[in-house]
Amino acid sequence: MGYVEVLPEFGLVVDPVIGLVTSAGESFAPVIEKVSTLEAAADDLVGMLSGEGAFQETFPNRERSLLYAGGLTAMWYGMAVGLFIAGVIAFGLI
Repeated sequence: MGYVEVLPEFGLVVDPVIGLVTSAGESFAPVIEKVSTLEAAADDLVGMLSGEGAFQETFPNRERSLLYAGGLTAMWYGMAVGLFIAGVIAFGLI
């Protein structure tokens, strides 16, 4: 039985009998390089959730910028929701 091409640009094929993805004489180096790039971006996004540190592609000395940006955003959202609730209460009493 033959192979089914999965990613021809990287030379990846799958054996339909056993369901194994393998290379057809090609190197996995381009795939591993792209996976490592994607893994670094995923780690960057997960690290962003704590508010500590900085993005990998940011300028130096901006370690706490995410913490300040999050606090400022939360302040404005809180003010908007608070004013909306105050407006509903004020117009409800008239």
